[in-house]
Amino acid sequence: MSRAAGLVLGWALDQAVGDPRRWHPVAGFGAVATALEKRTYAVRRADGVAHVALLVAATGALGVLAERSTRRSVVAHTLVTAAATWAVVGGRSLTREASAIDDQLRRGDLEGARVQVRNLVGRETVRLDADEVARACIESLAENTSDAVVAPLLWGSVLGVPGLLAYRAINTLDAMVGHRNDRYREFGWAAARLDDIVNWIPARVAAALALAGSGSRESARRGRAAVRRDAPAHPSPNGGVVEAAFAGVLGVRLGGSNVYDGQVEDRGTLGTGHPAGAADIRRAAHLARRVGAGAVALSVAIALSVAAALPAGGRLARSR
Repeated sequence: MSRAAGLVLGWALDQAVGDPRRWHPVAGFGAVATALEKRTYAVRRADGVAHVALLVAATGALGVLAERSTRRSVVAHTLVTAAATWAVVGGRSLTREASAIDDQLRRGDLEGARVQVRNLVGRETVRLDADEVARACIESLAENTSDAVVAPLLWGSVLGVPGLLAYRAINTLDAMVGHRNDRYREFGWAAARLDDIVNWIPARVAAALALAGSGSRESARRGRAAVRRDAPAHPSPNGGVVEAAFAGVLGVRLGGSNVYDGQVEDRGTLGTGHPAGAADIRRAAHLARRVGAGAVALSVAIALSVAAALPAGGRLARSR
């Protein structure tokens, strides 16, 4: 029960207050990773593998230590799990950024929206029009709802605090070095591939939750069709699934060409509705919240199932 309760409490805390403006644990991890990269970087995959392995193993070990040190107290274990969940889940900050972009576009502040959306996407935004800014925002809402909400909750439900911390380490390293540019094409290969692996199931769960939260059979039908038809054209094996689901459920069209580091990348066409626009951001944010709520319910069910499957001695040790 303590794992399930901690997941719910941590998610609720994120929804209530979001990420801290300063001293965020993930930012601290990023600073450590940056410092380590100065010593480990080389244009070789082997060095990138070592970089990722060291950071993920250390973070996971910290989670194991937290689990072991609180295993005899239900209250302590609940609070540690809640703190870890709050630290790695980012649903509130995600919808907060989307709301800010929505407000800017509604006011006609395109320049401000172009700057704001940089907090969510890696593409070049300086030349985007209002609809392209909205598309970028909705695509990020979809993909990051999977990466920053569904995935950590699922890994936490199965592996507890070590799963929460190790997942966030992997996902953060992918954001830092998992790029296809000249510097990171080889060194960041391990981070990118590992992130693809750990997000494969969560992305499909997120898509299924989007369909379940669509509100109508027709929207769910459109979402399923978009996933089957359009997701394979997306360069990401996971992002395309979630973005296609959102596109179909919302009845909009996502995807297209984006510019990354001066290079044009075709992301495919997702959905058959009208091109996503500013009027669709609020609807996408509501869908993201429903997906997050569904992920919490599912993670609780999984955590309770895992607890029930433990040997009796393991359960008793946790309940003392």
